[in-house]
Amino acid sequence: MGNPWLTIIGIGEDGLAGLSDASRKALGEAETVFGGERHLALAGITDRGRAWPVPFDADIVLGCRGRPTAVLASGDPFWHGAGGSLVEKLQAGEWVAHSAPSTFSLVAARLGWRLENAVCLGLHAAPFERLVPHLSRDARIICLVRDGNAAADLARWLTERGWGASATWTLSALGGPRESITQHRADSYAGDSGDSLVAVALEARGTQGLARSSGLPDALFMHDGQLTKRPVRALALSALAPRPGERLWDIGAGSGSISIEWALCGGTAVAVEVRGERATNIRSNAASFGLTHRITIVEGEVPGILPELAAPDAVFIGGGLDADMFDAIWSRIAPGTRLVAHAVTLETEALLSDLHQRHGGELMRVEIAQAEPLGRYRAWKAARPIVQWSVIR
Repeated sequence: MGNPWLTIIGIGEDGLAGLSDASRKALGEAETVFGGERHLALAGITDRGRAWPVPFDADIVLGCRGRPTAVLASGDPFWHGAGGSLVEKLQAGEWVAHSAPSTFSLVAARLGWRLENAVCLGLHAAPFERLVPHLSRDARIICLVRDGNAAADLARWLTERGWGASATWTLSALGGPRESITQHRADSYAGDSGDSLVAVALEARGTQGLARSSGLPDALFMHDGQLTKRPVRALALSALAPRPGERLWDIGAGSGSISIEWALCGGTAVAVEVRGERATNIRSNAASFGLTHRITIVEGEVPGILPELAAPDAVFIGGGLDADMFDAIWSRIAPGTRLVAHAVTLETEALLSDLHQRHGGELMRVEIAQAEPLGRYRAWKAARPIVQWSVIR
């Protein structure tokens, strides 16, 4: 590690008593110690202490570069803590870290949960909708929240969405003399008068939660009729083959349903939509699924906006494809990029047929009919045929 000037120290509710010799030595030698007011108090830091600004800003630490400096953070600084934000701005050899048990580890230890089987989320600065992809029957979830008021808000949020029967625990000041753990149902939580709440743990009981297969029900999406319907969406996602960490360009995103299902698989999406009212629907849908951090909405037209976009791993074109658009996209994407395009008009179908002949891939025509009432009987009502072209650049 060379001669690091910065020491990142995880501290628990037991204060100095729980720190290693190396952590105490670094604190004693530091000219400046950064941390939250609670952390500084736990470590007994007074004159040398500097409380973090609100909003959090890691850049102030860089002003001490080259001089002995310490940063105090809760538990494990690299799990929803300041460690990651700091280190990404530093060079190797500038820092060393001494972690304490994370809040997640302490919660699991108190409740006897296998931590590897629990979902761990930081909701102190994120919407409760981040829970949506993880809520399923008997799922165990540990959430960091701001305070007791936030815990009450979370209980109401769960109840309003059909998860009121969930067993919930509020855990505060874990590992210290003021440690407190209470258990209750989400729909009967009366609130927490304290302001030191650290975590809420829950065993989810209620509705079924989101399916993990492609092709979620159309009713889950706000739209103006411009929606890739469930069976067609499933075919599109199968061809797009989403993988965690990959980026999608969703061109002519409409309701954003393709972007949302891609993001639910662990990737990120850029939803490109020229119409403002549809972009508003995409924002609403992304928020309801807790995916605003994974979906970027760009209002504009192709090819004009393409230079602003980071390179994708896959591209979906749901409508409006013409030769100029294709040429602009094809010239921008790297070899190995997956592209899937749909057509419902004869003109676009002819274009996809030509592109298939020139570039290969797979061309498929899909006709779907659904049974609907016809007088006293039932009959098939056919949707417009969809032509799908999928290819690897």
